[in-house]
Amino acid sequence: MKITVLGGCGAWPAAGQACSGYLVEHAGFRLVLDSGYATLPRLLAHTAAEQVDAILISHGHPDHCADLNPLLRARALGEARPAALPVHTLPGAVDAVLALDNPRMLADAYALRDFSAGDRFEVGPFQVDTWALPHFVPNAGLRLTADGRVLAYTGDTGPSADIAVMARDADVLLAEATFPDHMPSAHDARFLSTARQAGQNAARADAKRLVLTHLWPGTDPAAARVAARRAYRGDLDIAASGMIIDLS
Repeated sequence: MKITVLGGCGAWPAAGQACSGYLVEHAGFRLVLDSGYATLPRLLAHTAAEQVDAILISHGHPDHCADLNPLLRARALGEARPAALPVHTLPGAVDAVLALDNPRMLADAYALRDFSAGDRFEVGPFQVDTWALPHFVPNAGLRLTADGRVLAYTGDTGPSADIAVMARDADVLLAEATFPDHMPSAHDARFLSTARQAGQNAARADAKRLVLTHLWPGTDPAAARVAARRAYRGDLDIAASGMIIDLS
């Protein structure tokens, strides 16, 4: 399993960056995990739009799914005209993105594959287990398994005991860490995580590697690293465009 970070910026893409998006490859299968703002140009630096085999979306906020639109445009309007792209998503999560264009233009470019949080299903060579994790909108925590390798991904989430269950013994925990230590409000604290909390979850789960993502624009990555390190002693990284994690 190989993971390429397309972007790890939260809320909106800071200059030269992209929001949440990851290319996950195994046995020749290319899965895009979330497709936030500005991720498509970075994806196209690694593979052609028509070579993507499926996309899996954690939740419907645009910093996680907005670039589904240009990806589908590239497939529908390009010369290759590949088969419909399977789009695995919670019900209704990408309706707003799909409504950006005349439905007829993209009708043959995608095939929705709705799932409910708690479901288990397969996407190519990946077994996908899902959990409902707390966020401002419905959000699915995702555990991808292929040939014994495990990637756990929180999407965006507030505190939940299920995170440690989802990430148990994972090779990589890709964890939302919007702020380093403290939330700006008690309301936000129910639906988002800090780097410190991500470190605590990784430690509880015995995850082999923690990658912090979704940092608020302008956040010092060093501050996030210090906060996570208070609880977690394993391998620790900050998601950045172009980072490659090879688990093979």
